[in-house]
Amino acid sequence: MPKIYSGVAKIIFSQHHILDFILLGFIQSKNDYSLFIKTLNGSQTLVAVYVDDILLTGLNFSEILALKTHLHNKFSIKDLGELNYFLGIEISKTHNGVVLTQSKFTRELLADCAMDVSKPAKTPLPAKLKLTSLEDEPFTDPNQFRCLVGKLNFLTHTRPDLSFAVQTLSQSMQSPKLSHQKALHHLLRYVAHTAGQGISIQPSSSLTLQAYCDSDWAACPDTRRSVTGYVMLLGNSPISWKSKKQTTISRSSSEAEYRAMGAAASEIT
Repeated sequence: MPKIYSGVAKIIFSQHHILDFILLGFIQSKNDYSLFIKTLNGSQTLVAVYVDDILLTGLNFSEILALKTHLHNKFSIKDLGELNYFLGIEISKTHNGVVLTQSKFTRELLADCAMDVSKPAKTPLPAKLKLTSLEDEPFTDPNQFRCLVGKLNFLTHTRPDLSFAVQTLSQSMQSPKLSHQKALHHLLRYVAHTAGQGISIQPSSSLTLQAYCDSDWAACPDTRRSVTGYVMLLGNSPISWKSKKQTTISRSSSEAEYRAMGAAASEIT
């Protein structure tokens, strides 16, 4: 597996700096404009740029070294060595790949939540939960609810198992009820019980793109809309996932399933 190096530049990349990468022989990805790819003698070098944070990887070490020298002469970068932390995500090497977690962010989230999360929960949400915004008493601190749900949404970058629960609670951001607060408390207890979990990126001899999708049917008691869920795997590694309420009302379970399949097919494309 190629090593991934990280660095910090002292400037924010602009269109001029993108052109500089292109002049070095890199091609800007059409799927992700912050990704640049260069192929030389059958080996690839990849550069990912987020504001002033840079990731470099590839099989050609001399090409990576030359690129780091060029970036330092041009922008005065700080070389942070092999990648272990990037944008709040911790990267750990294992004997069979790389594990991405947000343990530090999770600890800070639980420390600031002001709730007792000592009792573990085995599922993200209680079984057979039906949340509605038409009844129940309003939650006394909606700002706290919005803040915690927003942080949990960031946590779904490495926790696909939280996606459905977070999208469910996100629908009540405007006017959360006591039932939503109880569901949030349950979710935080689950997060505390599974704080070290993340996603595993594993090498594979067959990088086949696979997609799995599903939906419920008219599960929302307020709108009767269904929820689409899908996950994409490249080889054995998850690379994309989503849980989202469908934009229209499906009049049968088959229609809801077809809409979920359409969303997954669009993501594959």
